[in-house]
Amino acid sequence: MNVSLFPMSDYWWLYLVFLGIVLVMLLLDLGVFHRKSHEVSFKEASIWTMVWISLAMLFNLGLWRYSLWKFPQDERLAAIPGFDPVLAANQTALEFLSGFVVEKALAVDNIFVFAVVFSYFAIPKAYQHRVLFYGILGALIFRAIFIGIGSLLMQYQWVVYLFGAILLITAVKLMFSPEKAPDPGKNPIVRLTRRLLPVTDSLRGENFFVRENKVLYATPLFLALVFLEFTDIIFAVDSVPAIFALTKEPFIVFTSNIFAILGLRSMYFMLASVMDRFHYLKTGLAFILAFVGLKMVWLNEMMGGKFPIAWSLSIIVGILAASILASLMFPKEKETSNNVRNAS
Repeated sequence: MNVSLFPMSDYWWLYLVFLGIVLVMLLLDLGVFHRKSHEVSFKEASIWTMVWISLAMLFNLGLWRYSLWKFPQDERLAAIPGFDPVLAANQTALEFLSGFVVEKALAVDNIFVFAVVFSYFAIPKAYQHRVLFYGILGALIFRAIFIGIGSLLMQYQWVVYLFGAILLITAVKLMFSPEKAPDPGKNPIVRLTRRLLPVTDSLRGENFFVRENKVLYATPLFLALVFLEFTDIIFAVDSVPAIFALTKEPFIVFTSNIFAILGLRSMYFMLASVMDRFHYLKTGLAFILAFVGLKMVWLNEMMGGKFPIAWSLSIIVGILAASILASLMFPKEKETSNNVRNAS
């Protein structure tokens, strides 16, 4: 079925409602719960992680219930031979869930970058939430642009194959390339920012800009923000095609992607200190990207145009679970040796 379930011409108001909800949540987050800069504890981060995941699941439940009610009344859909509104509603919910899980999994790479950037620019933990808030606010805008462009390009079959090839190449690079932390100081965008704006040699509290001697200066806090925005654009090259491999509905791509990003800050504060333990997650992400790439270039056609979304979700969750379990069962040699020394 090539007909869109949520065409923009009919469901523009649903996009506006969703954006309104997101805006309210962001205002509450920064203006109420994090009005004062402070170090986010593991407990606080865990609670917020569960809050964002719960909100995503509640939205998915609401979307499913709305689809069950709306699809049977849609004359455009009813005219499609063999269209089953219940099956379509279930498909919608599963596609949202699959997209959300994939985006959450791919966000693991962002967590490593966050840690490197904050360490390089010596950003205190009390100010990290502020940087991530505005960083993710910018990421929402860029993702919306990429998804809009992607939804137009995905109408052409050669673009589908191109996106699939990008995912397969990325999977191979992720699997075999050595782990190397990015160097923010060598980033061309950061270097350009330094040329365009004078930068203070140290932080000025939680400010991104300060005016000293009638001259406007950027602070290292702003440079950290610039680097995070740049890296998110790079990550979007992988994540946006990955979710389009699971669903062709721009509304589902947009909402599942946004919900995954909204919970990224709390997930960073919760997992940053223990990410080294899950060293096989990189391998798991490579397999996930390889799977969704194959789905775009081969598996969909092999299954008559659409690889079952329930199978996709099961495969993705299974790969994630296996990589986490393998990391716990076979810890890094360094970690093992440290445990032996501590025991002795």
